Amino acid sequence: MAIQLYLPPNFYLMKKTILFLLISLSATDLLFAQNDPNAKKILDAVSTKVKSYKGITGAFTIKSITSKGKDNGTKTGNISIKGQKYILKQGKTEIICDAAKIYNFDGTKTVTITPVEESGQTLSPQNLLSNFYDKDFTYKLISSKTAFHEVELVPNDKRKNFVKVNIFIDKVKNMITKAKILDKSSNTIEFTLNNINTNATLADNLFTFDKNHYPKSVEILD
Repeated sequence: MAIQLYLPPNFYLMKKTILFLLISLSATDLLFAQNDPNAKKILDAVSTKVKSYKGITGAFTIKSITSKGKDNGTKTGNISIKGQKYILKQGKTEIICDAAKIYNFDGTKTVTITPVEESGQTLSPQNLLSNFYDKDFTYKLISSKTAFHEVELVPNDKRKNFVKVNIFIDKVKNMITKAKILDKSSNTIEFTLNNINTNATLADNLFTFDKNHYPKSVEILD
């Protein structure tokens, strides 16, 4: 299904923020700041639960909504997680992390390779796979009245190009299955994770970059 989406300028950055927010809970000890103790209890439980899984796969949808409430369609993709390694695919684009380097294929002609440690100053996978939240976000529990806990994350650095991230934690699965990002232009990106398999067997070579899997014309930027 081909859908033409209006994408705010920071759409792809926000997409990574949401996706790797999920990844982070499976890969690291989160050292949360002294914010809402009820939110901390919930997030700690999610972290412990998800880190117990040997491999996770799932499908996701990303929906773009303008500040005026216009629905601009939905994009879909797949994600696989094993420890600090991950791969996500959306259409022809692909991001692979082998825990040392990040390989970002733009879907057409370029693969950009970045050492994991160089992502420390931006909203990158490495940020979210380390102690990102204890210094960069404040958080609080918004509601637990439905089948989900809703927790709001607000960046401490007001220069960030988004205002807040609201995550929704399934009470039964004890996992983040939905998130919303509000940017500074009041556009919203909604992310939903579904078809989750928390007992996936994932071979290590799935997370190994192989240039032979891409067209010969692709340029490798290292």
